[in-house]
Amino acid sequence: MTDFTFNTTPSIRQSWGGAARLGAILSELPFAKTGARVLFVTDPGIRKLGLCDPALQSIAEHGFEVTVFDDVEADPKATTVLGAVDIAKANGAACVVGFGGGSSMDVAKVVALLANSSQPIEEAYGVNQATGSRLPLVLIPTTAGTGSEVTAVSILTTGTEEKKGIVSPIILPDVAVLDAALTIGLPPHITAATGVDAMVHAIEAYTSKSANNNPISKILAVQSLDLLGANICTAVQDGSDVTARQNMLLGSMLAGQAFANSPVAAVHALAYPVGSLFHVPHGLSNALVLAEVMRFNAPYCGQAYAELAPHVFSDIDANRPTDDICQEFIERLIQLNVDLGLEKGLRQVGIGPSDLDRLSSDAMNQTRLLVNNPREVTQQDAYKIYEASL
Repeated sequence: MTDFTFNTTPSIRQSWGGAARLGAILSELPFAKTGARVLFVTDPGIRKLGLCDPALQSIAEHGFEVTVFDDVEADPKATTVLGAVDIAKANGAACVVGFGGGSSMDVAKVVALLANSSQPIEEAYGVNQATGSRLPLVLIPTTAGTGSEVTAVSILTTGTEEKKGIVSPIILPDVAVLDAALTIGLPPHITAATGVDAMVHAIEAYTSKSANNNPISKILAVQSLDLLGANICTAVQDGSDVTARQNMLLGSMLAGQAFANSPVAAVHALAYPVGSLFHVPHGLSNALVLAEVMRFNAPYCGQAYAELAPHVFSDIDANRPTDDICQEFIERLIQLNVDLGLEKGLRQVGIGPSDLDRLSSDAMNQTRLLVNNPREVTQQDAYKIYEASL
């Protein structure tokens, strides 16, 4: 067995209604004292819905001073992060809470880092480039998809619309709170897109060419797909199903742990330009290119795909030739998008043939991800994958 490193969030708490007990959780952290200031990072939609009100009330009841930063947008910009850092510093924040989807959690991670560091954000991009120590950090996901609460990754959009990642164990939070009650109100389309996003994390982690692909990540990826495959349709069709919601959130977290240590590859590399250039939500971007990336990769990792197939679709007969199982897996994933009510192809999100040159060019900038793909991807390959995904 080759050497590997596995890092994850040190404290993971699954608790129905746990967000409403956030003040007690913060009180256990070393920074805690009466009057200590907390920066609460979220987005305007969650704030307007009142989804974070119980958590904010709990923080206040435990004697903390709270400042809310609720300007996080989808595909958050680096400028948004820097604005939040300024607020954190001006208010003397001693702790950061990220509450929401992947965007809010990704912003919170970098705010916790930069608010306690003099490192410019430009120097933190890349793998293990972040330096210094961060403020105490607690993350609470409100979607079952990104797994950001257990990943050492933050993805930001730069001024050129290119997505860049800050990847470092430094930005892993101290505590992740899994409160599936927060996901009960998620609309079906968001539930579907984020759920497929989590599946992509598991599939790419399992097949990653990274030197750090490891047995722990593989086991977590399989367990994740068992949960996600068995529950995603129920969660979309009946969003109030408590068991389905809990299983989806746990499955998302397990997938996050898997790909945080065995990194994702070409699906994400090709999805990022779709999101940044056409403002397509990240989970949906992944869903739209997943099948064709898998079809491209199959000659190089078909056995691995065949191993995963029955964990997503339990009725797939695993006692057949590998190529047959692999092909069925890909076709069933295409049909799953349809069954979940997701868009069928890139055309349905406003992308046409004239856009493929720029998409494929931008995808080539994602070298951090492409290096993990089981099969080398050229710009011409990316163009053909996008074309097949129209």
